Amino acid sequence: MAYFDCDGCQLHYEEYGQGAPLLLVHGLGSSTRDWEYQIPTLAARYRVVALDLRGHGRSDKPRERYSIAGFAEDVAALIEHLQLGKVHLVGISMGGMIGFQLGVDRPELLRSLCIVNSAPEVKARRPRDYLEIAKRWSLSRLLSLDTIAKGLGRLLFPRPEQAELRRKIEERWPRNDKRAYLASLDAIIGWGVRERLARITCPTLVISADRDYTPVAQKQAYVDEMLDARLLVIENSRHATPLDQPQCFNSSLLAFLDEVEGAAPPHHKDP
Repeated sequence: MAYFDCDGCQLHYEEYGQGAPLLLVHGLGSSTRDWEYQIPTLAARYRVVALDLRGHGRSDKPRERYSIAGFAEDVAALIEHLQLGKVHLVGISMGGMIGFQLGVDRPELLRSLCIVNSAPEVKARRPRDYLEIAKRWSLSRLLSLDTIAKGLGRLLFPRPEQAELRRKIEERWPRNDKRAYLASLDAIIGWGVRERLARITCPTLVISADRDYTPVAQKQAYVDEMLDARLLVIENSRHATPLDQPQCFNSSLLAFLDEVEGAAPPHHKDP
């Protein structure tokens, strides 16, 4: 367990393994534990760094407005603090948004990008979008974290054999700081960098569950706008793909990373 100071905010991170640096960025209301089924497999071949974003997990929860750009600055600060150089970044949901933000603001920090069940913007384009966003914003404020946890558990893991995953959500979600959780949700709504996607030049893998909140076609549309991106659909999965399809997710991610590493120029050591 390690911490570093970023503008007076103590951020918690964990490190495992050795090799090329691989940074894992969790989603809204979660923590490093988003990646419990990935870290052992990935750390066998990579130097894995997982952090708790500000307002989440074991990191500080300052009483302030949060922003996706601010989260991305925290990630950049961690990369520089650990002197990682270019990293492979994997982000799920809000973590994917942070990946997009870092990609357009600091492309020199990325060796590759893996975006999981996410998007480069959360903007209302149609009347239905406004209703969905308003509903989520309102319910998050009205309902207790316990109630949200139970609903999320049923939504993300509906199958009988997923009882253990439901239990994990129901146990972990209520540990969130409600104010920090709402500030993070507010950071997402209205955010977007879609018009700057061309700035992301590193190899990018977009992973979409077949039953994610947003349709696969929506992901394909933004993948088509990127220079070096591809879409992979994982079947029989919902929004928490690394948890509900860990083997398929891990093997797909490793195949992509190995391909990128194979294409990397050899590291020449100074004589």
